[in-house]
Amino acid sequence: MMSARRFRPCFLSIAIVGLLAGATPAFAQQADGTDTAARNTVFKPGPVEPTPAHLQQIKLPEGFEIGVFASRLLNPRILAVHPAGHIYVSRREQGDVLLLHDADGDGRADGAPTQVLHRPQAHGLAVHGDHLYVVTVKELLRAPIQPDGTLGELELLVDDLPDGGQHPNRTLAFGPDGMLYLSVGSTCNACNETNPEHATILRMKPDGSSRSIFASGLRNTIGFGWQPVTGELWGMDHNIDSLGDEQHPEELNRIEMGKQYGWPHVFADGGLHPQTTPPGGITKAQWRDLSVPMVMGYTAHAAPMQMAFYQGASFPSEYQGDAFVAMRGSWNRKPAAGYEVARVRFERGEPKAIESFASGFLVDGGNAQIARPVGLAVMPDGALLMSDDGNGMIYRIAYNGGTQRAGRQNQPPAPVPAGPMERQARQGHGVPLAFDRRETGQRGGASSSLQTEAFADGQAIPLRYSEYGEGVSPPLRWSAVEGAQSYALVMEDPDAEMPKPFVHWVAWNIPGQSTSLPEGLITHPRLTEPEDLRQGRNSYGSTGYFGPKPPPGTGVHHYHFQVFALDAPLDVAPGADRDTVLEAMRGHVIGKARVIGTFAAPEE
Repeated sequence: MMSARRFRPCFLSIAIVGLLAGATPAFAQQADGTDTAARNTVFKPGPVEPTPAHLQQIKLPEGFEIGVFASRLLNPRILAVHPAGHIYVSRREQGDVLLLHDADGDGRADGAPTQVLHRPQAHGLAVHGDHLYVVTVKELLRAPIQPDGTLGELELLVDDLPDGGQHPNRTLAFGPDGMLYLSVGSTCNACNETNPEHATILRMKPDGSSRSIFASGLRNTIGFGWQPVTGELWGMDHNIDSLGDEQHPEELNRIEMGKQYGWPHVFADGGLHPQTTPPGGITKAQWRDLSVPMVMGYTAHAAPMQMAFYQGASFPSEYQGDAFVAMRGSWNRKPAAGYEVARVRFERGEPKAIESFASGFLVDGGNAQIARPVGLAVMPDGALLMSDDGNGMIYRIAYNGGTQRAGRQNQPPAPVPAGPMERQARQGHGVPLAFDRRETGQRGGASSSLQTEAFADGQAIPLRYSEYGEGVSPPLRWSAVEGAQSYALVMEDPDAEMPKPFVHWVAWNIPGQSTSLPEGLITHPRLTEPEDLRQGRNSYGSTGYFGPKPPPGTGVHHYHFQVFALDAPLDVAPGADRDTVLEAMRGHVIGKARVIGTFAAPEE
């Protein structure tokens, strides 16, 4: 809401003096002259009854067999298994979660399932300790697991996840660092999203607090998990439709904090989407330079769903640490792709190949299907469960080959290393404020001042400039500095828990002739007005300004708006993080100043 408080200017004198060498690269306006022909086939094999004869045609590696675990479930989607043997499956269309057991160990569910939760559009599931976590389009919930597998009282943790659009099927998993990771798909096939949380993986505490964007440019990474040897996060992303039967391959990505993975303008290992236009005059070739290419690709339109890394006890040892991915199958390719379970082979933590593991669900010459694989989960006995939301089935894939088994029966899997995720989270943590860093050491002795009309130095920042309010950036103004060729801005909160300090805003290449920034600056990585002003990644994981949002109960936080006068523009790509920008500033700061505002979370 709009604050009724009168604007009070604040002046802070600063000493300023100097020349950065080198010209900045040109960011030309994207031209619209693409002419790309593509064959797009709408072909969706229809369902047929999975008869015993059909099941005998399923192709599996030697020693494996498949059987029906449960049937007539209508729309089973994501699977989660508790160590005690409680099996949970979500049903998006029915809006519930079912509980199944196999107490007698015969490879089939014991009787009819029990409905343990009802929530519209329930989809992603994860077991964490003795709680079951459930995510809908906009909600994150959890409930305690009772000894018999039923659930206690449901607790709402988050109710403001982004709207669904084209990809409403949220999934979640807990990392080896104990943090919750949640995938949010894009609203569209290929567009510039207005909500920075779309086409991302989010990271938060188990109670839903401290939410941030872990990685972006991921169109729809439903399946993801941690490689058991290295502890690195991997995911299979749905690639862009509409550019042909053979384009684009589904992407296997090593997903790291702060990285961008190309969507919507770049795909696979550097392909450029012919229709889209990046914001701020950034060309697609330049967007490619800002993005991480896929590590490995798989057949276009195969539609990767849930992923499960294997740490079970019954498959041969060569499967340990490999990933299985359910490929739900195409609707826009002929011949159809997917309709299978794929295996991602890893050696010493690195992927070496993606190959079919369970196929034959396409029948009648590829014109019909007996399963659309969605969910995957490893049972306590090491068998692999696969849900089929097209024909309402759950299948069990087991190894009965005898002597080649992993030999780990009755042993819990080794813990996945937490080091990689923890190191990524601690980047930039425990460092001084930018104002006090060596990189911003000042040359010369001219003077200037910084001010804001939004609040007085040391006083409260109005609600509208916070994320509890409108989240717009406050207006800033400074007096001209002799010799300044550009200015840079860093806003930080040293009272945050993690990272400390929390970076709220990084901007640079503010033109040297400028002496102000307006209220509500657009959050693109590059602006066309002021020309070539660039913004970087904040600690929330978005680009541009992220307003104060201290957790409730943490008291008053202090927000340092720090402006640096430089003797030339910086040759730093848009979207860079604070430390990259500060390193480029080293030796070029001819003056600096700051103004400090305070903010505490509203009581309601």
